[in-house]
Amino acid sequence: MPLTSVKHAVTLRDLLQSALQQLPQTDSARLDCEILLCSVLKQERYFLYAHPDTPIDSRDQADFNSLLAKRAAGFPVAYLTGWKEFWSLHIEVNQHALIPRPETEQLVELALESTPANTKSTILDLGTGSGAIAIAIATERPDCRITATDISLPALSLAQQNAERLGLNNIRFVHSDWFSATGAQRFDLIISNPPYVESDHSGFITGDIRHEPRLALDGGSHGLDAYRRIIPAGIASLSTRGRLLLEHGHSQGELIRQLFRHNHYLNIETKQDYSGLDRVTLAERP
Repeated sequence: MPLTSVKHAVTLRDLLQSALQQLPQTDSARLDCEILLCSVLKQERYFLYAHPDTPIDSRDQADFNSLLAKRAAGFPVAYLTGWKEFWSLHIEVNQHALIPRPETEQLVELALESTPANTKSTILDLGTGSGAIAIAIATERPDCRITATDISLPALSLAQQNAERLGLNNIRFVHSDWFSATGAQRFDLIISNPPYVESDHSGFITGDIRHEPRLALDGGSHGLDAYRRIIPAGIASLSTRGRLLLEHGHSQGELIRQLFRHNHYLNIETKQDYSGLDRVTLAERP
């Protein structure tokens, strides 16, 4: 009798090993594969290590390979899974809003340092995108009244959905081009992570950011267009001794400080991120 071959079941280990050969060999390649596979299997990452010999059915294999092909083409993992962790919160994301970055958590930390607990401070988050910054602050400072604005209605809708899903009711969402719809209200704290990438940056052509909304990234020829609007206009929207906190590119710290000085702000200071790079500049209303 002729021998018949037994088809080997594809396991988690097999699928991950194969997937790693399909992605560019970057520091995040394995993590990307694991996150995408967990998204398909609806499991946490520990499951991959606890059960590496688990067989994977053909449908899950096909779904995973489809996501893997998009990732290999540069599509961001967060858009493929539909979420991103930020401040230990599950933030839903889509292509209408910038994907929250880990370094932006420093902006949240500085905002919290500027806002004592159990106070009813008023806070304005300009260009809220997915709502990640406003939501993180709202969870830590439930007594504060937060206004979150964005010029993009789809982004604003996403932010509102995130806040509602997390049960937050201390954020007001406003459709606004920076300060255009905030009226005469003054805020104790204004924060923003505005667009600061130069218009001719190669990432818009070949990098992952080409898949993110250009409106949320493109800061003009020198990356400073938004700051030239926010910093002068911020004075009229800050309360006495109110503070303006702005995230920016690592090479833009001195330029941002110059803009603050030109507009006569006080106590100007740039803070470094966890990599020792300039990341957030803050100042007080003159």
